[in-house]
Amino acid sequence: MTTRPELRGSFGMIASTHWLASAAGMSVLERGGNAFDAAVAGGFVLQIVEPHLNGPGGDLPVVLWSAADGRAHVVCGQGPSPAAASLRYFSDLGLTLVPGSGPLAATVPGAFGAWTAMLERWGTWELADVLAFALHYAEDGFPVLPSISRTIGAVGALFTEHWQPSAAAWLDGGAPPAPGSWWRSPAIAATYRRILQHASGSTREQRIAAARDAWYRGFVAEEIESFCRQAWRDTSGRDHAGLLTAEDLARWQPTVEEPVSTPYAGRYQVLKTGPWGQGPVVGQQLRMLDELGLQGEDPLSGRWIHLITEAAKLGYADREAWYGDPVASDLPLAALLSPEYATVRAAQVGEQASLDLRPGSPDGRPPRLAALPEAGSPSPGIGEPTMASSDPQPGPLGENRGDTCHLDVADRWGNLVSATPSGGWLQSSPVIAALGFPLGTRAQMFYLEPDLPNSLRPGVRPRTTLSPSLALRDGEPWLAFGTPGGDQQDQWQLAFFTALVRAGDGADLQAVIDAPMFHTNHFPSSFYPRDAHPGELVVEDRLPAGVLAELRERGHRLTLSGPWTLGRLSAVAREGRVLRAAANPRGAQGYAIGR
Repeated sequence: MTTRPELRGSFGMIASTHWLASAAGMSVLERGGNAFDAAVAGGFVLQIVEPHLNGPGGDLPVVLWSAADGRAHVVCGQGPSPAAASLRYFSDLGLTLVPGSGPLAATVPGAFGAWTAMLERWGTWELADVLAFALHYAEDGFPVLPSISRTIGAVGALFTEHWQPSAAAWLDGGAPPAPGSWWRSPAIAATYRRILQHASGSTREQRIAAARDAWYRGFVAEEIESFCRQAWRDTSGRDHAGLLTAEDLARWQPTVEEPVSTPYAGRYQVLKTGPWGQGPVVGQQLRMLDELGLQGEDPLSGRWIHLITEAAKLGYADREAWYGDPVASDLPLAALLSPEYATVRAAQVGEQASLDLRPGSPDGRPPRLAALPEAGSPSPGIGEPTMASSDPQPGPLGENRGDTCHLDVADRWGNLVSATPSGGWLQSSPVIAALGFPLGTRAQMFYLEPDLPNSLRPGVRPRTTLSPSLALRDGEPWLAFGTPGGDQQDQWQLAFFTALVRAGDGADLQAVIDAPMFHTNHFPSSFYPRDAHPGELVVEDRLPAGVLAELRERGHRLTLSGPWTLGRLSAVAREGRVLRAAANPRGAQGYAIGR
């Protein structure tokens, strides 16, 4: 029995982490828009109705399949570090980690650029039309999720004592808005309406480009620079100004790139972003799991979970040593994803859980890891040191783990979209009063050590955790899927994907999403304060007692999470002319719609 039915139809499908975003996207499909129009409309709605998980000042990677092009593309909306960001600058401030909140951790906000670039190249609608849904909720109101209220409550003192513009935007008489209450974001709406005033030109594409110019070379960029000149409290316990300038925004533009493709189980290919995201770690895990014969194991058995977990430990160790912006570093990606390297790494998977962080040596290169806080040390201000839930877990100074949104779309013309917007959430940085939204904190993912692939450098992308997915079956576009969850995204997605493949053709997407989930916190977190918990395996306590006992016998340090707490996966699939969709019941807000 599943929590809800898998949807099947032939017209269009959308699944996302919030029902209002799914409804907006489906409305676009019903009115003749394609998957790209629908994704952009839903994405802008997510900025309004899930403000604790993403915002206009955040980031966006997209993996898409264009039926017209007959191929897949990656749209990169991950902005780079400011030109003034250097190791010396942070050293002079006495910092060994980039703060987890505040303007000093801001990179160029890439979400608006990526959404509009996708709309311009592959969409059919005007920007004003796809923005209409978000403007409606920003101006007329939207229901406050319980998680929004909890998040604001966790940082309420920070707002009132140090981030007054955020207090004005998000507190109701000094208190968080009550769950279920109606809330508006009029300042964000005013910013978008002003953007639309600049959307002039003789063609649709020119109008969209003009709107993007107003953001990156107009009033939005000017307001961001003005804001960053001020100092604000962050996770260091001190006040720091930001480094972003209008010139940083003006020199950036979203890019369209080739996806990284990895084969699995003979029939499948999984498409991810480049190593500026953690996406290729899925390819590494799939290669190892093919070597280890995962598809011959029983799903969710002790050995199944053990093999996936141990492959994740090795893959993520390589992420720590080898991933970063390929524009700035010579990265051995081809070697990391090669079958020869997978054979070597798979041989390191034993019958007992490893407690060591073991990066490999692709092409014979010796790995080097950043110096990080002592393993297992508590996370200041966060409470529980583990990531044991996919809900936001903000600390009192805005540090955060567990974030992000996701949406997937399939249309009747054969297009697929998988998008994972994130960053710029309300607890990340003070609201820019003139714009109504805060900046993101993606620079916290850089290391403040020299000569690492993910070392802080001026004008480069941090190695992000954002990781949408597309899969081909027998060479045909088949599945778009993803989840929020930071470092856990590519663990929950891999567990879902391998189980779906194991279940065979026609497997129920909803049943696989509903199945008990798990992940490891073995490797360093990408988020401040970068802590690790060797051997820790977090599992939903719905797993059978015998499986839990076996995992303990294998040496895994189990943390039992609630029965429905891990992951917020969604997925859409195409099989011939039949479209399917499913969304996660966890959190009681994800929704799939289609016909």
